[in-house]
Amino acid sequence: MKRSVLRSSIPRRPETLPPPSDRDRGDLRLADLHARIRACTKCVAAGYLERARPIVAGSIRDRIAIVGQAPGAVELTTGQPFSGRSGAELRRWLAEAGIDEDPLPYRTAITKCFPGKSPTGSGDRRPSPTEIALCRPWLDEELALLRPRVILLLGGLAIDRFWGKVPLESAVGHSRTRDGVTYIPLPHPSGASRWLNDPAHRALLVKGLAQVRRAARALDRQASGLTMRSPRGEKRGASFQSRASTVR
Repeated sequence: MKRSVLRSSIPRRPETLPPPSDRDRGDLRLADLHARIRACTKCVAAGYLERARPIVAGSIRDRIAIVGQAPGAVELTTGQPFSGRSGAELRRWLAEAGIDEDPLPYRTAITKCFPGKSPTGSGDRRPSPTEIALCRPWLDEELALLRPRVILLLGGLAIDRFWGKVPLESAVGHSRTRDGVTYIPLPHPSGASRWLNDPAHRALLVKGLAQVRRAARALDRQASGLTMRSPRGEKRGASFQSRASTVR
């Protein structure tokens, strides 16, 4: 005769979940920061914008941050920084420097909302000093959380903030390292810019992308992260220079 086996009436203790890793906590903190940025209406309250739609994108794992001026009209549709023509041009530049451009590294800007078209009808309106000041704490918080090793400064506003008020030709082609972060100025990839029409300026861009390539190699020699791919051959600079001459 078989004996019946009595099951314990004591409830089973639930399994303890492992504590979140530093990376998981970083993901959550960045998601919270992005949510707070996207809810910001400071410039609307100050009377500079009719409607706020802050745009920012990237991962806590990104070791490179791209800082531009402000989103454009195309970004209002896509919800992604550096979309459309400027994004395509930026991807070409990054490919030349050996950076994996799909997806792009962390992308943000001096101001987070589309400022509207310029009153002159040429390009987008330049954000005012007050708008820049209102948005500055967000950028400070982003970079403090992300702690990128390389920051690409695209265009005059980003260069003014992190490099100093100098002409583009005095900054592009150079790099600076401060507190362990390498800053590399580049012209803005917007099609509204005519700066690259000058052959001397295109040569400076090639030098600037060489600075990005060197920074990429330095990152590849360090630990963790797959933001970078193996940099492409040095001989590609000449082909890029000829292609850059078509920028208008």
